[in-house]
Amino acid sequence: MELAKRVQSLTPSSTLAITAMANTLKAEGHDVIALGAGEPDFNTPEHILDAAEKAMREGQTNYTPSGGIPALKEAIVQKYQQDNQLTYDPKQVIVTTGAKHALYTLFQALLNPGDEVIVPAPYWVSYPEQIKLAEGTPVIVKASEDNDFKLTPKQIEETITDRTRAIIINSPSNPTGMLYSKEELQAIGEVCLRRNIMIISDEIYEKLIYGDESHTSMAQISDELKNQTIIINGVSKSHAMTGWRIGYAIGDEKLIKAMTNLASHSTSNPTTIAQYAALSAYTSSQDAVEEMKKAFSHRLEKLYEWISEIPGVKCVKPKGAFYLFPNVQEAAKSNGFDNVDDWVKALLEEEKVALVPGSGFGAEENIRLSYATSLDQLEEAAIRIRRFIEKHQS
Repeated sequence: MELAKRVQSLTPSSTLAITAMANTLKAEGHDVIALGAGEPDFNTPEHILDAAEKAMREGQTNYTPSGGIPALKEAIVQKYQQDNQLTYDPKQVIVTTGAKHALYTLFQALLNPGDEVIVPAPYWVSYPEQIKLAEGTPVIVKASEDNDFKLTPKQIEETITDRTRAIIINSPSNPTGMLYSKEELQAIGEVCLRRNIMIISDEIYEKLIYGDESHTSMAQISDELKNQTIIINGVSKSHAMTGWRIGYAIGDEKLIKAMTNLASHSTSNPTTIAQYAALSAYTSSQDAVEEMKKAFSHRLEKLYEWISEIPGVKCVKPKGAFYLFPNVQEAAKSNGFDNVDDWVKALLEEEKVALVPGSGFGAEENIRLSYATSLDQLEEAAIRIRRFIEKHQS
């Protein structure tokens, strides 16, 4: 059987691959520390679980409108009014089966064959693949580690062609945890306005920012940029609801309508019960969100300290999300490995620590460590990584 060319060109997810290897070792009885998963290690807050049960008991188990239940769309509008001082109409919102599906549907509705999308590297693994599935061309632009993995306006200006349709800005970032300041966004936005480039603002980690930093959406900079920005967000990371699969997009009404029509022929609608759970997430107490944020902040401080002390490992301190993205090229070379991917595989086999190689994110010298696990596990992981490096030191 010959498969469609669109799927033959896909690159398998490095995150899922390392998770599969870790699960195999666990099944064999090994003590594996898995730092690959991109999801909170907390259960969904109780009041959200209660809301889901209540919805089921009250018969909310049928189809909903393809773009989401009106109450949830209104709650999303209210959230952006309250948190981001942005005014939208519910017609400008589509609720989707996770933020990933919001992005997928966006690219399908936006791109024609050959259209280019600027993708800053390091990037989330699904960006380039989803663009290719929409017959677009991902244009990868490497952000310097010396600039905290953030693109400059000059880099963007030099990359734009007459086929450039959009740029992705993911702040805070997966995998780096880096955050664009308001001034940096404004400078990038000016380029996009001048060259008529749409901005896809992936804000899925906006609630997980640490220290004195704060989140700014590109749409907050000016009315002109708001009109040229489509926001992608969801409840997966902020409310520990990864498995519920509720995300959304906000932006131009015409584009949102096209996305909604497309969704009606793919998923019909996001899961009804999950929508009512998400409604509770946005309209009830946010105390659980703050508690998770405090835990992640504490873990970041400790893990960053432990990892930064390991010989051959360099790490820029992130400001958000729940990942470290250290450069381990020096350690890998000193350990006799030709590349970081092989080093990561050997680390898993010998010390049973599962990390994600940076090659899947467009950064071959780095690794991604998720600190969405217990402090004890993080400390033990750092001990094992140091032991592995010192054992193989040449």
